[in-house]
Amino acid sequence: MTNLEKGELELWDRARQNEGDAFGQLFDLHRDRVFSRALGLMANWHDAENVTAAAFFELRRKRRSVRTVRGSVLPWLLVTTVNLARNGRRSTARYERFLRTAPRADPIDGPDSEPIETRQRLADSLARLTPVDAALFVLTALEDLPVAQAAEAVGSRGVRRIT
Repeated sequence: MTNLEKGELELWDRARQNEGDAFGQLFDLHRDRVFSRALGLMANWHDAENVTAAAFFELRRKRRSVRTVRGSVLPWLLVTTVNLARNGRRSTARYERFLRTAPRADPIDGPDSEPIETRQRLADSLARLTPVDAALFVLTALEDLPVAQAAEAVGSRGVRRIT
């Protein structure tokens, strides 16, 4: 275990004991990476900020059961970010379906009405995967985590090594 991993594990131990400063330091340590991933999965900046906040809220709320991977909570945060983004997109899709079918005089157009094609294609593709497969894809393909660490983060013990 590296000194960086040791340092984060010590921070996490303190955060689990309700030490707000330690949790704040973990937030500062991982906020940019979590936000970057959320932004890649969501249609706009605002939704990515909401997903990022929700991921850290869940980290705090579930601190007793969160599993670290090599002394880091980042993989757990990234998996949670993927799941929250999927839930958010499903919720948005339901809301947009409702708006399309609801009677109104004028169409509603906003600054985010046309999503970026690449993000939308990624979001659509991830939506067709199971939550575990989506999390594994994000962790390995987009976040460059080794397969073993990604599998550990999502709790998949049956991942075989391809040789």
